[in-house]
Amino acid sequence: MPNGGKPPWLFGVTAGVVVLVDLLTKLLVQASFAHGQARQVAGEWFQLRLVYNPGAAFGLSLGAYSRWIFFAIAIVAVVLLWRMARNTPATDRFRLVALGLIAGGAAGNLIDRIRSPIGVVDFLDLGLGALRWPTFNVADVGVSCGAIALAISLWLEDARTTAASHATPAS
Repeated sequence: MPNGGKPPWLFGVTAGVVVLVDLLTKLLVQASFAHGQARQVAGEWFQLRLVYNPGAAFGLSLGAYSRWIFFAIAIVAVVLLWRMARNTPATDRFRLVALGLIAGGAAGNLIDRIRSPIGVVDFLDLGLGALRWPTFNVADVGVSCGAIALAISLWLEDARTTAASHATPAS
């Protein structure tokens, strides 16, 4: 194991910060808004709007058992991300942060599934008029940004590996 079997601290700190900020913002919005209530932050294009999403991203639903299916998927995802982080060299900070962002986001929404049967708290609302992106939260931002960063990290690793294999002289 690149980390000698030790949990990577940067992964844990990043995931913890995402979970903490996600939970605090959700609690603040729930204390300040009624369900469906919106407040403009930057004109019509950015609003805070309290909604509950019983499904997954973009309102994806798997029927009556969606809550429990997505609960199980989130647990598996967090475990796999933790294992990936343990196998990532401590010097690869970019990848550890990416994995932490994804794990923190998954854990943040997992906490919501435990806290409430009505769904994950979403409150960030972007768009113009009827053309709006599905409402989301800080955990979703962590997952999205982390996934993009992880894809970049894996692409860079592949590019380095390819360059190294081409630089090795043939015998």
